[in-house]
Amino acid sequence: MAWWGDADETRVLIAPDHDTNGNGSGNVLSLRHPKTGNKACYLYFDEELLELHWFKQSYGSWFLGDYVCEDGRLYTATPVDPVFILLPIFDEARMKKKDDPGKFRQLDEILYVQGYEGYQQLASIAEKSMQIVCDFKEVGSAKFFRLNDSKVLRWLSYK
Repeated sequence: MAWWGDADETRVLIAPDHDTNGNGSGNVLSLRHPKTGNKACYLYFDEELLELHWFKQSYGSWFLGDYVCEDGRLYTATPVDPVFILLPIFDEARMKKKDDPGKFRQLDEILYVQGYEGYQQLASIAEKSMQIVCDFKEVGSAKFFRLNDSKVLRWLSYK
């Protein structure tokens, strides 16, 4: 079971304020952390990706109206650039060998990561955001992507 545990529990979450015109629901996704490769939790809400963190003191509670949240955990959701999260899987997908720049692959192939179904929900933002660091070709209605090292370095120096 993931650390967010039982969905019926009341939680205290500090997150960016979103426009009230949205549908008001987001998805908690398990994705690989780009640095460690370990499973990490993210909130995908209105085409924005937020990284979830939690903090718990030894003793503490939250008073929420007439309700007491006894465990005292505090969750935060901070915006993260999806390019950072997607770089490692785009790097693996191109199958680069020495001087060969690698292969062009379709987005749905790249976003299929066994054990991490959450990547497939990022298809819409992946297509938009990864054009910054990828070469892409259109064949008919299909788009093919390949990570470009020089574009990645330019993007990283900009960040």
